[in-house]
Amino acid sequence: MPELPEVETIKRGLSQFIIKKKLVKTTILCEKSFIGVPVVGTVKSIRRFGKALVIDLDNDKSLMIHLRMTGQLIYDGKERYAAGHPSENFTANLPNKQTRVILHFDSGPLYFNDQRKFGFIKVLPTSEVEQDAFIKKLAPEPWAMQAEEFYRRLQRHKSSLIKATILDQTIICGLGNIYADEALFAAGIHPERRSGTLNFKESSLLLKSACEVMDRSIASGGSTMATYVKADGTKGDYLEKFAQVFHRENQACPRCKTKIIKIRVAGRGTHICPHCQSLQAKDQDD
Repeated sequence: MPELPEVETIKRGLSQFIIKKKLVKTTILCEKSFIGVPVVGTVKSIRRFGKALVIDLDNDKSLMIHLRMTGQLIYDGKERYAAGHPSENFTANLPNKQTRVILHFDSGPLYFNDQRKFGFIKVLPTSEVEQDAFIKKLAPEPWAMQAEEFYRRLQRHKSSLIKATILDQTIICGLGNIYADEALFAAGIHPERRSGTLNFKESSLLLKSACEVMDRSIASGGSTMATYVKADGTKGDYLEKFAQVFHRENQACPRCKTKIIKIRVAGRGTHICPHCQSLQAKDQDD
């Protein structure tokens, strides 16, 4: 599944190609991948809610798109513009056996490909987008959350491991495995700490760190990990330039030179510096 910086990169990339373009027809090749009745209309804007994209039309209808694990959006106008799971589809003839939906714009088709069929396109009245069950359950993103609110949310999940807590999109929206590891390292917090052991100072630093690592990733076009790339098909360089621990097991910690290790936390591969991220909770309380 893409993480928030990757989806933000896709949103920004696609905007330059389909804003003010008219959707004239929809071809549905997989019923599971399209929810609702096809509509026509001109694109007014593209928004992002967590990891979901929303294309707003001028007829008060919107298309919510979630790429899930293997989704792709490939626009084939005067030039091809590819986003999502990288594969030969970026340069292959389309549609093909992985094409689930085709959005026909007056300037060219936008193909929704999805190998595993976990993603979807859903038609909604624009006025109801934020009330959709998928979006309504999302917590605020790190940039929209105050330190006091984040601390209160952690305290409501005192017994949960902090990594599991910040991966929960109903507690804080947008953090996935990569950026959870990076934020925890930046804040000096072990991912197996119980959420209730973090004092206010620590939770504030964790929230600040989450914002900073995702800001850097968005600026660099997202990570090259998982399967997500920039909307023009090129890869982001966050991991190469900025990642401190993720996928750097057996390398030296950039702070203390201790060897970075990989463990499993909440069922996810997790990268830490065992020296900089102590498992023992802090004694002081702020």
